[in-house]
Amino acid sequence: MWEFDLKDLTELQPQIDRLYEKKAKLDTARPLPSSALLKIKEDLTLEWTYNSNSIEGNTITLKETQLILQEGITIRGKSLREHFEVHNHEKAIEYLYTLVNDNYTLRSIDILNLHGLVLRSIEDDFAGRLRNGGVRIMGANFTPPNASKASILFDELIDFVNKNPLGLDNLILTTIFHHKLAWIHPFFDGNGRTVRLVMNLLLMRKGFPPAIILKNDRKKYYEALNQANKGSYHKLCLLMLQALERSLNIYLNVLPGNYYNYEPISSIIEEPGAKYGQEYVSLLARTGKIDAYKEGRNWLTTKAAIEDYINARKRER
Repeated sequence: MWEFDLKDLTELQPQIDRLYEKKAKLDTARPLPSSALLKIKEDLTLEWTYNSNSIEGNTITLKETQLILQEGITIRGKSLREHFEVHNHEKAIEYLYTLVNDNYTLRSIDILNLHGLVLRSIEDDFAGRLRNGGVRIMGANFTPPNASKASILFDELIDFVNKNPLGLDNLILTTIFHHKLAWIHPFFDGNGRTVRLVMNLLLMRKGFPPAIILKNDRKKYYEALNQANKGSYHKLCLLMLQALERSLNIYLNVLPGNYYNYEPISSIIEEPGAKYGQEYVSLLARTGKIDAYKEGRNWLTTKAAIEDYINARKRER
């Protein structure tokens, strides 16, 4: 059951290596100033809550999410359920942070508790409980396993992640877990939010920051999950790596003497002496070939990242 063809992930190894290098720089700089850490955690919680809810169809904006969480304001014209989804996701993140440590072992009760918080006061009959009936997913290219099998697969997946019998790198293991839990679809509702929460629990236990899948990448995200259903993890892994790199960059940017100078690609290619056009550099960013991350709909990179790629290509020739 838990065997995978991961050949299509080999070209992502340079990006994986780059993320570990960035994590090492961050680890060397610890402890970071507590005020900076608190601000980053607050900002990431806000973005995480907004984007994860938006992917599932919540219409509350980022600014409105901030007003609800930080000002206690009720947004006119937005449903009670949408407000609960905002508050609940923040509480789920708070619970997740209490679990994170270097020796953490994934437990079914923690996943159920996260799901219970996600659906609290929304679907109390289903909150924190595995489904006991069949489900269908609109737009997906598969039908989730029946309820009795889903329960068994749920436990087997947790055991697989904890034992890691294939010796997979944690970033790849987390990608596989993300897909398989979404495929098992263990709950009647709240699967997507819960899957992304537990995905980040697995990343954060290894010292990485949370990877936030952006609302703007919703279509790409669902396409990546559908590709994983067919056995290809490349798109899903790439999307997670890019999300993780963005969060790592947020932390690195607060370090004294930080030398990363990210700019929009459009600004870089307009400078005199630019060797490549915007379309090509954007393709390199989207495919993980250069150090880059996404803000909204715009890709940001550095001149050094482009130069490194150009020089590496020259050496290969």
